[in-house]
Amino acid sequence: MRSEIQNAGTIVVKVGTSTLTYENGKLNLKRMEQIARILTDVKNSGKKVVLVTSGAIGVGMSKMGLKEKPKEVKAVQAVSAVGQCELMSIYDRMFSEYNTIVGQILMTKDVITNLERKENAINTFSALLENDILPVVNENDSVSVDEIKFGDNDTLSAIVAKLIDADALIILSDIDGLYDQDPRLCETAKIIPEVNEITEEIKSMACGAGSKRGTGGMITKLTAAEIATDEGIQVVIANGKDPHIIYRILEGKEIGTIFKGKKA
Repeated sequence: MRSEIQNAGTIVVKVGTSTLTYENGKLNLKRMEQIARILTDVKNSGKKVVLVTSGAIGVGMSKMGLKEKPKEVKAVQAVSAVGQCELMSIYDRMFSEYNTIVGQILMTKDVITNLERKENAINTFSALLENDILPVVNENDSVSVDEIKFGDNDTLSAIVAKLIDADALIILSDIDGLYDQDPRLCETAKIIPEVNEITEEIKSMACGAGSKRGTGGMITKLTAAEIATDEGIQVVIANGKDPHIIYRILEGKEIGTIFKGKKA
């Protein structure tokens, strides 16, 4: 299973808010710079790379001097609009340092449910990748309402991987992988290195709501893994505190938890 990921030609990498920010909610620029450099290097090796990123709301809150996330939907959307602009500007500058052009794609769930919009999204991804441009994807929180929200970027990353027919999806978070018990509560918890099938027993091992800075937890990551593996896409969940882990994952090293992709 690990050796298969070494041959992945098209890769989606998802980074969560907990990976991109410090505990105080401000951007971890060093880590973002490492992500830009490493993904460019992976792309330079001949692979197609897509980045799914969180962080717009957190960045917007920081820029606007807000200590707490607003409760009103319209206020959250405004914060997201400010934050997405800043977040993309930072990515553009950092990737430019390594001569990589990035293109922004903001998505809502109706892109998937509407066949014409779905086809347009696929064509956009295809055109960007064919022109050696690295797509940077986020949910369009500035216009999203409950009916068209993905709800978390773990699910979004799996949908993107499915849309572009990716070979591998790497989800970087603040946890090392899937454990047999909650590692925050049980000292004897052990990481599960490989999952061949996402059963109800596997799902029961996912608990907790993630960090206070993110929207997802292990449950959303398992949902994403289920979506992607059903399309034959290999999925790895790993800790993103050191982005160099991407290299080790693509080298087939035993990092995090890998979920076997298999089409029905």
